Amino acid sequence: MPALPPPCHRVSAAPARPPRRLRGLGRALLVPMLVAALHASAWDDERMAAAAQRLGPRAVGELQGLRPALVQASELAEADRLHYVNDFFNRRIRFRDDLPVWGQVDYWASPLEALSKGEGDCEDYAIAKYFTLVAAGTPVERLRLVYVRAQLRGQPGPQAHMVLAYYGTPDAEPLILDNLVGEVRPAARRPDLVPVFSFNGEGLWQGVGSQSAGDPVARLSRWREVLAKARAEGF
Repeated sequence: MPALPPPCHRVSAAPARPPRRLRGLGRALLVPMLVAALHASAWDDERMAAAAQRLGPRAVGELQGLRPALVQASELAEADRLHYVNDFFNRRIRFRDDLPVWGQVDYWASPLEALSKGEGDCEDYAIAKYFTLVAAGTPVERLRLVYVRAQLRGQPGPQAHMVLAYYGTPDAEPLILDNLVGEVRPAARRPDLVPVFSFNGEGLWQGVGSQSAGDPVARLSRWREVLAKARAEGF
């Protein structure tokens, strides 16, 4: 697996407006307790609340938006869920490099950590979307975090970047969830991205193919750390 510099670049685009039927969280706020109980096995509300308390007042406030968003997302058809979750985090998190946010060159934040700051770089967007989609019912095997080389306008060469890819079937063309482009697009419409390796909670692969590159938990220390943090947060 080639070594790359920390992902992301200080470029961000305004996300596309979501479909009218997905705008706002008003209806989700009125979801009956029974509906929330049906999804209790997908996320642990008590753990989330405790984790938010540890992270501080902003995290507690952001959790009030995340809870109904999880319920809303879990009720949507999978295609609509992708757009909803992609837009939710693109709007809630402002792009900023890790160093001023975390005091480190490359830090992988958990979903609540990213929301508690309201800032993050590309892997923070991708990680938050991944765990939220899984909690809302999307099978892990349909999602991959993809480390790519992105050709950005105005830049002399490709930049390290991370996106989330969704596969409706194992052989399907993936859909790309990204913070640089607000619209969820098929990979064929993202010729600016060249995959280097991909991973999820079950595997690690060269590029986006089927060739295994080992155990992601063993080989990616930051992934191992963020998995532990997300589980502690109730995901």
